[in-house]
Amino acid sequence: MDQRQNARPRDEATEHIECYIKQKNLAVHGKLPSERDMCEMWGFNRTTLRSAIKRLIEEGKLYNLKGSGTYVAPPKLERDLQDAKSITESVRDTGHYVETQILEREIVECNKHISKKLQLPIGHKLFCMRRLRLLDGEPYMIENNYIDYERIPDIEAYDFAEESFYNVLSYYGAVVTQGYETVGITYATQEEAELLKLQEGEAMFYLSGVSYESEERPLEYFKSVTRADKVRFSSVLTRQAPDAERSEER
Repeated sequence: MDQRQNARPRDEATEHIECYIKQKNLAVHGKLPSERDMCEMWGFNRTTLRSAIKRLIEEGKLYNLKGSGTYVAPPKLERDLQDAKSITESVRDTGHYVETQILEREIVECNKHISKKLQLPIGHKLFCMRRLRLLDGEPYMIENNYIDYERIPDIEAYDFAEESFYNVLSYYGAVVTQGYETVGITYATQEEAELLKLQEGEAMFYLSGVSYESEERPLEYFKSVTRADKVRFSSVLTRQAPDAERSEER
């Protein structure tokens, strides 16, 4: 049988569930009927309905509590890849709230990899901080930050569970103006899974990049892992007008 034909009942069940949520105006954390009731309402078998629910859970639209039922999930946090704001700033106007737990902070020596990123000699002192970020009370990101300790001395004295990292940098006259960031896929280690409440080996977003305080002066190297069900990434695409393109070709 054609794979598309196999998918049709699941797609129809998915549409019924999404329409039900809209028609009933179910709010975030609103509970759906039982699987048995939904099967009777729409004439689907249990396997098809469960496949549709699983798909919507993977898309971050539903969540399931074992022994309790299926609920409407809160919307994912949307991150603009072209936005140089801090996590706190990005979330401020979205209706979500972010909390921070400090996992580690220490002074370390710059290795070969970070040396290239921050344009610093190997062995140079770096301030390294590892944080667990919580979105609306749920863990969603483990973030690592590396910064030139000689440029920002005594930064370890600040309480980054309460203060914004970028705000503290501004106290030293260091203001992020631009940067670059890459996004990939990684898989949760045992420790990451425990911290983020995932299954070991579950897919996550992996982000890394460098923030600059000027076009030529790197300020921070960062890397993080993020739960795929909590965030989605967006970017604005632009294209030159045809006249400009033809002018460049000439």
